[in-house]
Amino acid sequence: MKKVLFNQDNLKEKDIDETVIRTKGIIINEYDELLLGYSNKTYQFPGGHLEPNETLIDCLKREIKEETGIDIKDDDAHLMEKITYYNKNYRNSNKNRKNEIYFYIVNTKTVYDINKTNLTKEEKEGNYTLKLIPLDKVEDILIESISDNPINKIIVEEMLEVLKEYKKIK
Repeated sequence: MKKVLFNQDNLKEKDIDETVIRTKGIIINEYDELLLGYSNKTYQFPGGHLEPNETLIDCLKREIKEETGIDIKDDDAHLMEKITYYNKNYRNSNKNRKNEIYFYIVNTKTVYDINKTNLTKEEKEGNYTLKLIPLDKVEDILIESISDNPINKIIVEEMLEVLKEYKKIK
């Protein structure tokens, strides 16, 4: 598993007030199309926050089910990369946050079903949808989306890093 660290503020572990852990799935079908969530003018790999007493794989399975309607099994997912962010005064909260994101390659031929999703209020309000994007076009689409939402600068950088790693091991 590749590990990437972003720590522009040079924080140490002792400086961290809270840690948030997420899992995300890189779901690519047999036609080399990548399945992405799209909400609030932002593309994302399906995934989300780890809940108390939940394993990483259980979090991934739950989040994939909630956001795509796809049921995956433990052996459908393979841990590929971990990205860690250390953020000083995260979103003006007066807290230093460590974000750990675990990216899994998800092998499934199951087709997504938006009608079987269980979206959050924020996802519904953001007009959440799923998009299949050809792997050879996804980088250009992500780069073009940077100006659509200020958060995209960070998210697109992260997604491009993960896609680069995926292409190395594909």
